[in-house]
Amino acid sequence: MQTDISILLADWNQERCQQLSFLLNFLGESVEIVDIDSLSKRLSDSERYRSIIFGAQSNKDNEQIIDLLRGYPHQPFLSLDAPQVEMANLVGQLVTPFVYSQLTEMLHFCQVYTRTRHEVAPTSPNQTKLFRSLVGRSSAIAEVRHLMTQVAETEATVLVLGQSGTGKEVVARNIHYLSQRRDGPFIPVNCGAIPAELLESELFGHEKGAFTGAIGTRKGRFELAEGGTLFLDEIGDMPAHMQVKLLRVLQERTFERVGGTKAIKADVRIVAATHQDLEQMIEKNRFREDLYYRLNVFPIEMPALNERKEDIPLLLQELISRIEGEGKASVRFTKRAVDSLVAHPWLGNVRELSNLVERMVILYPNGLVDVNDLPAKYRHVDVPQYLPDYPEELQERDVLAALFSGEEPIELPESKFSSELPEDGVNLKDMLAELEVEMIRQALEQTGSVVAKAAEKLGMRRTTLVEKMRKYGLNKV
Repeated sequence: MQTDISILLADWNQERCQQLSFLLNFLGESVEIVDIDSLSKRLSDSERYRSIIFGAQSNKDNEQIIDLLRGYPHQPFLSLDAPQVEMANLVGQLVTPFVYSQLTEMLHFCQVYTRTRHEVAPTSPNQTKLFRSLVGRSSAIAEVRHLMTQVAETEATVLVLGQSGTGKEVVARNIHYLSQRRDGPFIPVNCGAIPAELLESELFGHEKGAFTGAIGTRKGRFELAEGGTLFLDEIGDMPAHMQVKLLRVLQERTFERVGGTKAIKADVRIVAATHQDLEQMIEKNRFREDLYYRLNVFPIEMPALNERKEDIPLLLQELISRIEGEGKASVRFTKRAVDSLVAHPWLGNVRELSNLVERMVILYPNGLVDVNDLPAKYRHVDVPQYLPDYPEELQERDVLAALFSGEEPIELPESKFSSELPEDGVNLKDMLAELEVEMIRQALEQTGSVVAKAAEKLGMRRTTLVEKMRKYGLNKV
């Protein structure tokens, strides 16, 4: 999709049209004057203009403009006359006499509208390949996608901030993929996972004999990332002495291997990430202020999942599609299961959601997951558990079939009851019911009538216990 920075101006009032064109040119805008009757011929779905400014003289002009407003909802319009219709993409009206403050304000409104529409419009195949955990319609994640596309084609250093599990590496990979360096390597380094004494060698490489165990020359991550992107994850965990060395590389764009004297050019794009508050670390002298400003050229703040819960249904769909693409089984979620997941706090963010989906695929391959199928901590919707009315005759038949299906004899556990079975027999069903009622009463008494704790003590789900209390007519004691 082509984005044009020019403005289309169509006005029946020639004097007003020339005056506005002159003022816009003075502001540095590129303006093209077109006849209002030919305006529709200039528009297409593949082009976007900074703004389309129009003045309508007759009802016929108004009808034509209304058709254009409806036909090109992605395109911001400005009116020179009192608008006859209220539509989202008619973002404002310019009135005479034209003044600088009004013109710039209206053009800014057009810019904001275009940016917003860019985020909800379908993206190109290149962009959707790696967006993954960045899918969603929330304003927070839309802003992240916008910032990524804005900075990707530049060489600016990017600092991705956000909680663990929000997808900071996904942002870094997308920036690399959308950049001019996409054909080069993407090299990630977790600064917190590498011992401090090995980090310098890991980043810059070493010469043979540089230290004990250096039996050969080895390239570091900076050399491996030549022509591509180096992703420094958890930069806040980098030791102080390495912060100094990294700052020098960012300033001079050269480095030396450990034990070497030859300066090697660093043709890499740096993207760093951290879940820590670097400004607070600076105040505590745990992070260098000069390095922070070198890294913080273009910050991108990743929102926590609980700040964009409206994206959870789309994220679930994306995560399931990814698992299916790997040739694994699929899974689906009922609406109330999705509602329950939306209510969860998600301290582990998207990574926690991804792990849950994978767990559900293993437990219920190609199945449908309801609230009571979710792990206990994810059940935030109280739904009675479905207990099918399975005929006792079939249950007995299944038990007998199971008993005699194996080749090896089944060893039954010794009885825990000392009394013998009476000669006239017992009603086992009634006896078990009485035992169950007594156990439930005791569990409720011991837990102060907290149903959830009583269910845990009895080794059953809370909803199952609630159903049994309803069945036996039990109230909380």
